[in-house]
Amino acid sequence: MAFPHRPDAPELPDFSMLKRLARDQLIYLLEQLPGKKDLFIEADLMSPLDRIANVSILKQHEVDKLYKVENKPAFSSSEQLCFLVRPRIKNMRYIANLVNADKMAGRTRKYKVIFSPQKFYACEMVLEEEGIYGDVSCDEWAFSLLPLDVDLLSMELPEFFRDYFLEGDQCWINTVAQALHLLSTLYGPFPNCYGIGRCAKMSHELWRKLEEEEDGETKGRRPEIGHVFLLDRDVDFVTALCSQVVYEGLVDDTFRVKCGSVDFGPEVTSSDKSLKVLLNAEDKVFNEIRNEHFSNVFGFLSQKARNLQAQYDRRRGMDIKQMKNFVSQELKGLKQEHRLLSLHIGACESIMKKKTKQDFQELIKTEHALLEGFSIRESTNYIEEHIDRQVSPIESLRLMCLLSITENGLIPKDYRSLKTQYLQSYGPEHLLTFSNLRRAGLLTEQAPGDTLTAVESKVSKLVTDKAAGKITDAFSSLAKRSNFRAISKKLNLIPRVDGEYDLKVPRDMAYVFSGAYVPLSCRIIEQVLERQSWQGLDEVVRLLNCSELAFTDMTKEDKASSESLRLILVVFLGGCTFSEISALRFLGREKGYRFIFLTTAVTNSARLMEAMSEVKA
Repeated sequence: MAFPHRPDAPELPDFSMLKRLARDQLIYLLEQLPGKKDLFIEADLMSPLDRIANVSILKQHEVDKLYKVENKPAFSSSEQLCFLVRPRIKNMRYIANLVNADKMAGRTRKYKVIFSPQKFYACEMVLEEEGIYGDVSCDEWAFSLLPLDVDLLSMELPEFFRDYFLEGDQCWINTVAQALHLLSTLYGPFPNCYGIGRCAKMSHELWRKLEEEEDGETKGRRPEIGHVFLLDRDVDFVTALCSQVVYEGLVDDTFRVKCGSVDFGPEVTSSDKSLKVLLNAEDKVFNEIRNEHFSNVFGFLSQKARNLQAQYDRRRGMDIKQMKNFVSQELKGLKQEHRLLSLHIGACESIMKKKTKQDFQELIKTEHALLEGFSIRESTNYIEEHIDRQVSPIESLRLMCLLSITENGLIPKDYRSLKTQYLQSYGPEHLLTFSNLRRAGLLTEQAPGDTLTAVESKVSKLVTDKAAGKITDAFSSLAKRSNFRAISKKLNLIPRVDGEYDLKVPRDMAYVFSGAYVPLSCRIIEQVLERQSWQGLDEVVRLLNCSELAFTDMTKEDKASSESLRLILVVFLGGCTFSEISALRFLGREKGYRFIFLTTAVTNSARLMEAMSEVKA
């Protein structure tokens, strides 16, 4: 069931070194406050910290009590306080209040602030404004690469998407460059680098600067990873907005995978307790079904349950010696497998219940119609009904955005009517969210005369008219336009299928969306790898509004072995979905590549919409 890798597929690098580095650096920082201390941790850092250094490790280094950074006073009796926080203004205010309260009470203690993954000048400014800059010592815990799985690294920066793609804040680009620099220091230089998008271009330039400054560190090293891709999330919003139907994606959409683990509630564990489960390649059952289309998962799990039962039944005819061997060697493994099996069966049942309640089939049908550009009127009616029934504010927004991007903006009449209905149904406090979606190019209104062909001819006139030079700001609103239909035709994103699409034996990456659509981001990677550059993709790059922003950076690296050239690092700036990961794993198996994923955070359509929303759930 789990697709076997080709025998010639390259080995993946061992990323456990990244965990060790992060742990050692954190311990070093904690040791700089010798003696007992209390540690205040920001909520966002708790899960990543747990994967790096658990409570017992912190206790070994004299951390006495742990507190959560939250909006209420903390009563710590320790003489030394250490704060582990993201570089955010609100955290600085929290620390300042605490220090100033101590001053008022005439109490002296030592304070240390550890910023992760880096400290920003603005934070130091706030500490100075609050009059406590001299009272605290500041440090950086440059922890920006958390291995969530054998082939998945996350920077655990979900805020990256909103900060960059909505606010235009470039503060995290340095973190991305530092992460790439660390990877090339540990795993040798990257001979070939391709990228598309403004953020990709800036990250690449900054990373190259870092490499030049420390020239010689990777010189003479054999590259372990042959190709690197940098992709901006806004190059492909469509894939991120679609409902996921591979098992891992569905688990994420239904239960929310956080930092590589998921909380299964009583409805899954069939006990009265919730259970936290790590989802990675070490879970043998999960590893075999994670990339599968959901329709195949149940059959596989029930087959597995029958096999397991047969193995248990073997003990019936055993003599004492065989029984002893069975208990000492096999029983533990079988019990573990049994436990995992019942969990995933429970998860599947829970997903099925939720999806039938939602009328998932109808939803998927509408999405497929939008992707293919058929029956747009019916789809619009479906979205209106969705809003009127108040199914879910996030889900309604997602469908409106999908309609907007696939149709190159909504016609003014539809835009106004959907927006009005939405605000009446879910409340006027969502008004600012619409402004955000518009700014990010997720939900736009067609200007008069902006039919697809009109826009395309305008863009091509601009591109061919050399006198116009670079596209001016006057047309930057035009550059926000999505030319999804034209790109879809060019890259053949909607497969032509004769008869039924066989989801049991997938033949292309479209299986991750039930055979209806090949993820655009993954298709771009496939095409560039085939050509070893952007050559021949000029038209696609132009339609993506990235004419200035697609680059190829190849060093004449003779040391790159054929094995390393089949190992590819894909960096998603702004988040990547489990569907894209499954699609590229499939491509790797077909073509003899192995993909490693580095993402600012794992995302899905709901997280994307929540990042743009001004109404906190």
